[in-house]
Amino acid sequence: MSTIQWYPGHMAKAKRQIQEQLKLVDVVIEVVDARLPESSRNPELNQLIQHKDHLIILNKSDLADPQATKQWLQFYQGEGLASLALDSQHGQPLKPVLRATKQLLAPKLAQQAAKGIRETTIRAMCVGIPNTGKSTFLNRMIGKNVAQVGNRPGVTRKQNWLKTQQNFAILDTPGVLWPKFADQLIGQKLALTGAIKEGLYHEDDIVLFALEFYQAQYPQLLQQHYQLSAEQMVLAPVDLLMALTKKLGFRDEYERMVTRFLLDYRKGKLGRITLDQVPATWQETVHD
Repeated sequence: MSTIQWYPGHMAKAKRQIQEQLKLVDVVIEVVDARLPESSRNPELNQLIQHKDHLIILNKSDLADPQATKQWLQFYQGEGLASLALDSQHGQPLKPVLRATKQLLAPKLAQQAAKGIRETTIRAMCVGIPNTGKSTFLNRMIGKNVAQVGNRPGVTRKQNWLKTQQNFAILDTPGVLWPKFADQLIGQKLALTGAIKEGLYHEDDIVLFALEFYQAQYPQLLQQHYQLSAEQMVLAPVDLLMALTKKLGFRDEYERMVTRFLLDYRKGKLGRITLDQVPATWQETVHD
């Protein structure tokens, strides 16, 4: 399997700008993909914002395994990190985000109130990697389409200040990855969800990875969607891909099946799944 990486020049520039603007904001809102909460967190951004109040948004929760999302929220709570699960595509995030942000900033807001300052504007910075639904989240927060939305990564290229109707201003920043993935499994997960620009990875490799994952973790979803037999479900991923190719009428053109599978997955047709599992040590602690 080829190495997956994507770090164009505008991302390096965006990271520098984020570092420069941090001093101007009260809180950082980090938007991650609920299907892979940890794999969609940029470790370099985490280092930058570690001394700033910080809220993690598990976005696209409608596409993630709800039980796994619940576990991730509990995990972050145990780590002392504020977090929310949201479906920005279909929901209204302003009230829960504003409530969580005010809880984080309660000591600072109390100090301001003691000085007679009551209607201050909270200034937040929104960060995240590409294609976590950050622009959709911001448009819902503002109440109109002010952030450019696209079904491909890297749509946002510059910083913009956006203002809500609730004394809440948000600095939109471009999606930023990091120069090198320590684990190529992270790259595979990001490619599957669409966070890596097309053409920088072999799509058939990603689909083989996904088929193996479904067989191990969510076999019933795969079997139900494609109406597979029990015998087909235990095939090696490459043989299963060929079986699907023939089953869907693509003959031996497996590339068409690869494209079809990626579309099915990204549109949520293959069910609600989560690619990241909470650390095993945490699970053991919870169940002890």
